Amino acid sequence: MEMTSTNQRKWVALDCALLLVALILALLFPHAVFGGTKKSKNQAADASKPAAPVAKQDTSLLVWPSPPNVGRVRYVNYFAGMPLEHTDDSQPPKKQKASWMDRLAGVQDPNNKNHYKPVPFQLLEPYGMAVNSKGDLYVADARVGAIFIFNTETKATTIIGNGREATFGLINGLAFDDDDRLFVTDGKLHRVLIFDKNNKVVDQIDHGLIDPVGIAIDTENRQLYVVDTQADQVVVYDADTLKEKRRIGTGGKNHELTTPGNFSLPTFVALDKDGNVYVTDTMNFRVEMFDADGNFISSFGKHCDSYGCFAHPKGIAVDSDGHIWVADPMLDLLQAFNQEGQLLGVVGGHGNLLGQFSLLSAVYIDKNNRIFTSEQYPGRVQMFRYITDAEADQLKKDKETKRTSTHGSATEAKADAKADTPTK
Repeated sequence: MEMTSTNQRKWVALDCALLLVALILALLFPHAVFGGTKKSKNQAADASKPAAPVAKQDTSLLVWPSPPNVGRVRYVNYFAGMPLEHTDDSQPPKKQKASWMDRLAGVQDPNNKNHYKPVPFQLLEPYGMAVNSKGDLYVADARVGAIFIFNTETKATTIIGNGREATFGLINGLAFDDDDRLFVTDGKLHRVLIFDKNNKVVDQIDHGLIDPVGIAIDTENRQLYVVDTQADQVVVYDADTLKEKRRIGTGGKNHELTTPGNFSLPTFVALDKDGNVYVTDTMNFRVEMFDADGNFISSFGKHCDSYGCFAHPKGIAVDSDGHIWVADPMLDLLQAFNQEGQLLGVVGGHGNLLGQFSLLSAVYIDKNNRIFTSEQYPGRVQMFRYITDAEADQLKKDKETKRTSTHGSATEAKADAKADTPTK
């Protein structure tokens, strides 16, 4: 009994010692003892801090070609859809009762102070583009089934919607005449719709077309050009009477023709200031040029996956200096050529960053030397500024003048310093 009592006293003393050690450790190192059950003050403070902002892309560096060359294309902006509109917290919203169906579906509480108005329209697959006399950008989006209208200064956005202002099947190309009439090609409904300047349908071309895609208007010669992709032809109409005048290319050959003046699945069309016509002959991997009467002039292009080549040429535009810009979705490159087909410059490359492209489809250049490009993914339009030949020459002169002036000032400073140096 004596030994048992002694052992018990020893175990009690040991338990008390261990308890005391644990208490000391808890006081000195609370994180070690209570880790995962209670946050420290520093942890709570860190959790309350907002996440570090993601570094923004420096768009001032988006110039092609890059310095020290004189830039000929500069990134300006992009458009993706209707912007988010936050509710005004200074004016508390009226209480709205959520229905049991909303709660069941998990719809956001309408009385939440920080809720956002829904974003009804975002670009999903933008394609053809055009700019009206006011400078507003119109974009056809086949997947949304609407024409987006962007104010390029404020990004304010409205739409011409399917089932509201018009009925669309598969809208592709857009073009404006000098009266701000909007011409819209619809491949599924085999027609061209014409809207007035108030975006109301006033007329249509609903015969003789299989798959209208690209479209352009010669306002001087009053000719409307419509690319009928499946027919392998460009159909020319009188822009006022909408009567067919002629066709460029031979149809009915199952996209097999490669001879000059014929096409294999052509896509887009563009005009220069002299009325010459430029067509992307997509599956022949070339651009073909015709005069205003439809006579073949020349062509350029070859099939490869490098600069100066075409893999799947689609969009096409001509700038004020007569350079030909071609969009290629397979290469995700926007390439500029002269009239002889020589490569002048390249913009883009695969990627989702600004200045890059992801399934680049169309290109449009307005009278203010703004270049617009549409991408199927992630669904956006980018805007660039084209630096004309005259502007580039002036920039070169200014750069040379500055260099000469700087060099002269340095030489003078060196001479002055030498003159001020005392002779021994």
